[in-house]
Amino acid sequence: MKFSKIGHVSLVSAIALILASAFTACNPVTIDYLFVAGQKGDSSGNGQIQTFLVDRVSGALEIFNSTVSSGGVTPVSEAVATDYSHLYVANQGDSTLVEFTINGGKLESSKTITLDAEGNTPVAITMNGSGTLLYVASTYQPGCTTAIPTAKSCNGGALAVFPVGTDGSLGSAITNGTLSYWPVGINPTAVNALASGSAVYVTSYDPGAGIGYVNGFSATSAGALSSLGAFQAGVKPVGIASDPTSRFVYATDFSQNQLIAYSIIGGASLHPLINGPFRTGNQPSALTIDPRGHFIYVSNRLDNTISAYSIDLSTGSPTAAVNTTGQVANSTGTAPVAVLVDPSFGRFVYSANLFDNSVTGFLLNSSTGTLSPSQNGPYPSIGAPVALAAVPRGNHSIQVNQP
Repeated sequence: MKFSKIGHVSLVSAIALILASAFTACNPVTIDYLFVAGQKGDSSGNGQIQTFLVDRVSGALEIFNSTVSSGGVTPVSEAVATDYSHLYVANQGDSTLVEFTINGGKLESSKTITLDAEGNTPVAITMNGSGTLLYVASTYQPGCTTAIPTAKSCNGGALAVFPVGTDGSLGSAITNGTLSYWPVGINPTAVNALASGSAVYVTSYDPGAGIGYVNGFSATSAGALSSLGAFQAGVKPVGIASDPTSRFVYATDFSQNQLIAYSIIGGASLHPLINGPFRTGNQPSALTIDPRGHFIYVSNRLDNTISAYSIDLSTGSPTAAVNTTGQVANSTGTAPVAVLVDPSFGRFVYSANLFDNSVTGFLLNSSTGTLSPSQNGPYPSIGAPVALAAVPRGNHSIQVNQP
């Protein structure tokens, strides 16, 4: 039997459609779920979490399901379990810490902890490298609503440590003698734990003295901390990150428009790089390091930009990554306050833009670190987005390169 030309074309098209369907089934278009924390959009301050799908080719975002409640008022920070099974959200307005299970990108609230003896008014949370501890930095110590450095009590912020079970559930805060927290400096702003688990750091600043600090602690796998003291960090550090090899720490100085870099000595102590600090845009807020430890991305709140830097892997020194257009900054929405690199391929960068309720996406050049706008962005989001977190869809999380 002979096929006509039309029949032959139809057969080829059908086969192509079947093959394309099979390929898509094995290689899903979505590579990540991106969780954006913000507010409901009214005067209540009730927190919301919006989920986006991340396209594996373009990095474009698509809304997935309906928003869910953050479980509290005014969410400020998110963290993800290292096995990507849970999302944790800190709500500043009512001092709550909410645990969500992640099932196929869908969020279900499973536990709420109201901070009391652990401190109050949380500002930032982060997970340790092994996923067994969640660190929570709060503005005030328990029972306090102000902080004065010279006072005998209520003289700073608090850092609490919550154990995380194998099922992702949060336990009771680890004790520090008679306390359920470790004291940190006045006005804590951000927290970061080394991937190695050997140390955790909290940025803070004293506006009266005009000095910023990184409060350092050596850490055990059981969650016990020992203070290393405060390392000077410009005037107002508000963001902090460390590289995946636990050799370098970076902090943004919001007041002096600079990126401060440290090398890590003895697994925990910080030593400023001799050729720093490094210039940023105006009012640098958050920062992130790509999963391979090659590039740094800094959100500049006043400039509405993201700055990109390549990291010298031997010294830790950052160098501005210049686009082919000659520009060193990348435009975002209004007031970017959070920045994230996708965990699946490490190919896309996103910023949460506080004042125009949007998320901006970029494609990351894996050779140079430079950025280019993603397709159809920026993407409208829930009100006042302030925090980003993401988990891979499927089994393709990026592998970290060791030096």
